[in-house]
Amino acid sequence: MEHIAETPTLKAPAERFTGDVHLNMIEAPAEPAHLAAALVRFTPGARSNWHSHAKGQVLYVTDGVGLVGTRDGGVVRVSAGETVKCPAGEEHWHGATDTTLMAHIAMVVGDGGGDGTTWLEPVTEGQYTAALEGTGR
Repeated sequence: MEHIAETPTLKAPAERFTGDVHLNMIEAPAEPAHLAAALVRFTPGARSNWHSHAKGQVLYVTDGVGLVGTRDGGVVRVSAGETVKCPAGEEHWHGATDTTLMAHIAMVVGDGGGDGTTWLEPVTEGQYTAALEGTGR
């Protein structure tokens, strides 16, 4: 057994996120499971860039209200206690609404060379506004 009493809160890298985003790593990918898990907190209006995961991603919302969007224009509004599963290779983004923070535990399985995430371009203001309007802002 390993007891980890505390992990530092880090500012998420600006090249991967818009707005103020903070994270606490829960688990880094390592043998044998390659699980990566983090508690990620988005302030209102903050969001990830477009990205995908080689083996998919699971998001469990712990607090607030947020959005998860896909390239085909699909957007779901999520609240505390809800889970979203993003399949392998699906380009998507996630973040808070414009008025409410959102926190989730993000979980991915890596492939031995990291967490299998491919980071892409930022979500534009137009894409974000359309997602808000499409989910009943």
